[in-house]
Amino acid sequence: MAASQFSSTGKKVFAAYAVIILLNVIVIGLSARVNHFQQYFYVADIFPLALSITTLVISVLMLLLDVGFDNAFTARAPFEIGMLILLSIFWLAFNAFSTSRWRHIPLNCSAIPSDYDDVVSWCKDLQALKAFVWIDWVAIFGAALIALRYTVLQSQRGQKHIWRTPLSRFARRAAHQRNNSVTSGMTQVSDFLRFSH
Repeated sequence: MAASQFSSTGKKVFAAYAVIILLNVIVIGLSARVNHFQQYFYVADIFPLALSITTLVISVLMLLLDVGFDNAFTARAPFEIGMLILLSIFWLAFNAFSTSRWRHIPLNCSAIPSDYDDVVSWCKDLQALKAFVWIDWVAIFGAALIALRYTVLQSQRGQKHIWRTPLSRFARRAAHQRNNSVTSGMTQVSDFLRFSH
């Protein structure tokens, strides 16, 4: 599929997914390090790992379907917005839980005695994980809000086809094209009425 088949909106959608995918890869790496140290025991540490893997799979799958099929249902605005909102709700809930469980871990990892290098390393990884899970949530929630705002705004401007078109292939129709189609429909109706007398 040639990149020229994608609209400027589509290129922004792909950029948003690239950021989300990159952030989830980082969260997976940090979560794996934190969980390895804790031997995958604490649920607060497992949630980011499981959710980042789930988000990564969903994001890559949606991106592949969008690129692979011209009119993929998963690439349409209602599905993409719904999926991003659903993921952001899960991220918010699990981040709140995990962050509350991590509150007793010192923010200043250098306060841990230097004799415990592995604990200091784990502490730094956990602090980075704590930051990246919230950055990931902001990226997903922000993408959902921007897509929702853009879709509603375009729909209000008469671009109703945005609800049935993949966002990656959405192109604004010129106002005169919309007016001509309405006018030609009125001409056909008036011709019908004129000949029916």
